[in-house]
Amino acid sequence: MGFFIDVILPIPLEKTFTYKISPTEANFLKPGMRVAVPFGKSKIYTALVLKIHTSEPQVYEAKDIHQILDEVAVVTHAQLELWQWIASYYLCTLGDVMRAALPSAFILESETIVQKNNRIEIKDSELEDDEFLVYEALHHQSSLTIHEIASIIERKNALPVIKRLLDKQLITVQEELYEKYTPKLVRYVKLHVEYTGEEALQKLLDELDRAPKQKEVILTLFSISASTKKPVKVSYLSEKSQASSAIIKALIDKGILEEYYIQQDRVDYGGLAKTRDKSLNTHQEQALNNINDAFEKEQVALLHGVTSSGKTEVYVKLIEDALAKGKQVLYLLPEIALTTQLVNRLQGYFGEQVSVYHSRYSVNERVEVWYNMLNQSTKAQIILGARSSVFLPFHDLGLIIVD
Repeated sequence: MGFFIDVILPIPLEKTFTYKISPTEANFLKPGMRVAVPFGKSKIYTALVLKIHTSEPQVYEAKDIHQILDEVAVVTHAQLELWQWIASYYLCTLGDVMRAALPSAFILESETIVQKNNRIEIKDSELEDDEFLVYEALHHQSSLTIHEIASIIERKNALPVIKRLLDKQLITVQEELYEKYTPKLVRYVKLHVEYTGEEALQKLLDELDRAPKQKEVILTLFSISASTKKPVKVSYLSEKSQASSAIIKALIDKGILEEYYIQQDRVDYGGLAKTRDKSLNTHQEQALNNINDAFEKEQVALLHGVTSSGKTEVYVKLIEDALAKGKQVLYLLPEIALTTQLVNRLQGYFGEQVSVYHSRYSVNERVEVWYNMLNQSTKAQIILGARSSVFLPFHDLGLIIVD
């Protein structure tokens, strides 16, 4: 009995596609995980697993997957159901929904890599000018991407030149997946375990008498570590000890210091002082009570108020109630209304529970918000975002505010 998966491809085709997997892969894979799959003659796409089964396709031979990209699902069951509803209601394909819903960093695409064919020799005089420029560049670099070739010659000529070089068998091409998301790694440093004992540390300091700047770095590191009980950033150590990066590198090279990296969110709550809850005035109290009464009968309530009429304070009370019940909150606004002032105001009330998701943030920042939600982090209890935030992996959404 063979195992197969049905996958969604990020292309506008009506149907899903079936690929062959091994029994081990079948035990590991779950709906919502990403796999890299071959499609067509040479392309590799990121596909999303929709279903795992044992029914072999009848009209074509299923290909093997290229590789598994995730250890856990990046799309939840509820999201997949939403995607299918959207595709049906709006008469679009699941691939269209996938491309709209996922941060672009999740949709890895294959990059055409061009390499020199060392088995074929040719005289420079036999090459046209554009061909010569590309071929010469491959003498100095082992491979080039299409984008890099387009920067060497005119962009419109890149593909025709590559085709001509292929016809002359002077180059080879292959497809390689490239990852768009790169975690932000912060560099830290610590004293090597060999010098953590009192006697060893004193001996080290004596030896560094001839290198006073290096000694100052060690003393500063020891002082920071003792007072904060936290990992020490290289940048902070450099600032406090007034040492250059070369001095710290010398200590690392000698094995006195050890460097290591910790992944850090790009979007970080700045630790603003928490805003005291404001008491609602009579009109705001009445609006809040009317909304709560409406929620007893319906799932939707409409609050009308002109700009600066105090609606945000009412929203804050509703958000507090939702959080107290262990629910998540989605606060939707147009992109133009997503101002730093509003973000700071909400973070003033709720601290790092507020995450922001919109196009002005980088792809990497949006991926981190997505992962925080998947992991049910406290940083993702309130999402302040534009319309694309409806696609985020909410686990227990209790309140939606459309402002």
